[in-house]
Amino acid sequence: MSDLPFTLDQLRILKAIASEGSFKRAADSLYVSQPAVSLQVQNLERSLAVPLFDRGGRRAQLTEAGHLLLEYGDRILSLCQETCRAIEDLQNLQGGTLIIGASQTTGTYLLPRMIGQFRQRYPEVAVQLHVHSTRRTAWAVANGQIDLAIIGGELPPELQESLEVAPYAEDELALIMPVFHPLATNETIARSDLYKLKFITLDSQSTIRKVIDQVLSRAGIETRRLRVEMELNSIEAIKNAVQSGLGVAFASTSSIEKELQMGVIHRARIESVEVKRTLSVIFNPNRYRSKAAEAFTKEILPQFTNRELAFTKASAKPNAKANVKAPLKVTSTVDADGQSTTIPGGSTPTDIAEVTPDKVPSNAQAAIDADISL
Repeated sequence: MSDLPFTLDQLRILKAIASEGSFKRAADSLYVSQPAVSLQVQNLERSLAVPLFDRGGRRAQLTEAGHLLLEYGDRILSLCQETCRAIEDLQNLQGGTLIIGASQTTGTYLLPRMIGQFRQRYPEVAVQLHVHSTRRTAWAVANGQIDLAIIGGELPPELQESLEVAPYAEDELALIMPVFHPLATNETIARSDLYKLKFITLDSQSTIRKVIDQVLSRAGIETRRLRVEMELNSIEAIKNAVQSGLGVAFASTSSIEKELQMGVIHRARIESVEVKRTLSVIFNPNRYRSKAAEAFTKEILPQFTNRELAFTKASAKPNAKANVKAPLKVTSTVDADGQSTTIPGGSTPTDIAEVTPDKVPSNAQAAIDADISL
């Protein structure tokens, strides 16, 4: 059998150029020189006897052959990583890596506590937490980049037959307001009072925003009549705006524990209305499930819920409910501005250290770009 016409390093370079859009930025991201990248691409094109990039424009554009090689290259690199993970597992959780995904609110306020307990039991296992939108996280699970994920929204329709999902816990979304607001003296407010309030919300396409609108509509509240004073792209920004007296907002109860204890915001209950969403754990049944992922699912998750996890194929059921010293790496990207944070091993979740952008598989990018969901 003849040698393969490409190497894994060449596939990584191809992927980096496609992701970064230029040979120079790809070289910087791989910590190699630009001439070295150009030489590898030339050798690859010579071996395959086809051009892989259209170099006519300012941005390096893949040719049809380049797109085809990138698609298969992604799968090859993913399978290589999966192989390494399986071999690491032979050490019986004395090493290896656990990669967890989460939507923004869950990844910021719930997962750090879970990871802390996991690391107490398995300190030799490196943990990575990737925090993105629900859609982006689901695609990462589908493409084998993440072992498991906890999300607060529905899976993209195109992934509902390919991923396993288990309802995990209920997350209540509470109405919060400034402590000096006239209605803050009341524990419960009337539904009609909602029309008098100034709301601070997430983007209209966010998962939490959609859940809130669904629940309020089912409770007979006309959401189009609610006054949206401003839209922000993070829960922390919303909480700060509420504290400053700019309006009221809905926020996950897991995100406001500290503020309620400090007495800097007031939680108001709405007459006969509870806003809740279901958090779910998702796996890819067609990918290798590491021992670390199994241990996290069986030993850590049950401590944070009274539900028994039962994985099934995803379905399009409504998500909202209404009652009328290994290293620990956390990559947290807010889609609106691409920011990421890294927490080194041994640090607490408050020791934010570094900003490094994360990337999405190119074959899923078109389906992901427009999505912002927390």
